This record gives sequence, structure tokens and C-alpha cells, in this order.
Amino acid sequence: MGFDVWIASNDRSREYCNGKLGDRCLTKLPDSLQNSERADSFALIDVLWFEAKGTSLVAAFEVEHTTSIYSGILRLYDLALSEPANKSLRGLYLVAPDEREEDVRNQLSRPAFRAIGKLSARYLPYNELDKHRESMTRFGEGLKAIEAIARILI
Repeated sequence: MGFDVWIASNDRSREYCNGKLGDRCLTKLPDSLQNSERADSFALIDVLWFEAKGTSLVAAFEVEHTTSIYSGILRLYDLALSEPANKSLRGLYLVAPDEREEDVRNQLSRPAFRAIGKLSARYLPYNELDKHRESMTRFGEGLKAIEAIARILI
């Protein structure tokens, strides 16, 4: 999709397609995030997309397969409000199984998270990603392809 990719520090060594999830990805967070007071939390965000050479953060993805949704929302929210990210961040995405959409919406309706809606957080259901994955990687560049299948939450 034309971005440099960060994979969460705790997932980098997971096996995937005869390799590791972290293969060919950034090996460290850019200094602007690494030197942040929330660097430990940011390093655990499942996927971060940066402009080429890891300069500007463009999008953040939290995959909530079976884990609690609120912890992913909290990490995304902290990131969006942080000084190094808020200048360039254009997309916050919660990725989850289709049947968890209601859970995602319920968590975002909590008073503590309502403001994240103003930050354009979106939901990416597994089914849509699976269905469009090949065409997105073949023809897509930038966030346009992701935004086309993401659902607005608030």
C-alpha cells in the first residue's frame, strides 16, 4: 500500500507465510514515538503505517480478535492525542471479526471514549478485508482502499 510498516513488538516474531510477521517491517519506532512518554504502549499497537522511511505516522490498526476491545481503543486514543502523532495521523482502525462490530460500537459509546469518534476511528471487519485484500494490494495505494471498506463508527 506504499507505507513503511511497524508490527507490534510482542507480535513481530509470530510465524506467518513461511516467515515472521515482522519480516521487512520497521525494526524500531521512529524517534518521535520512541521518545514519547507512552512509547511502551505505542510499541504494542498491532500495526502502524508510516510514510516512506518511517517519517510521518499515517494510520494505526488495533486487531481485536479475542482480546478486550477497550484496551485497543485506549492505545489508539493515546496515540491520536500524543504530540508526535497528532500532526500526521489520518486513520485509526479497529480490526475485528464481523460478529464483534456491536461490541466495538458499544465500547465507543462509553463516555470515556466518545471523543474518539471525532478522530474518525473506523471499524474494519475481517470479512471485508478478506474479500478485498488481493485487489487492495494490487491496485490500492495510500489509505483510499482501506477507507473504502472501513465503517464509520460514530
